[in-house]
Amino acid sequence: MNEYKIRYNQTRGEPNRGTVDHVWRVFENDKEYLVKNIKINVPCFGAQTGMDYSICCNGIMSVDRATSTITINNE
Repeated sequence: MNEYKIRYNQTRGEPNRGTVDHVWRVFENDKEYLVKNIKINVPCFGAQTGMDYSICCNGIMSVDRATSTITINNE
């Protein structure tokens, strides 16, 4: 399973930060994804990650590029 940190995209709409609709930043281990929607189907917890706060969880991610949705499941 991978570790995920999810944050609100405060820079959405800016160059290289997605459109104004890409409201979520999802970090899978050290790789970042910008998406419009997220579904979390595993236990999660809040944590301070650096200066920011994130929703954190462990699981397996799938990406639906047509709807710009990331889903995190147990399997």
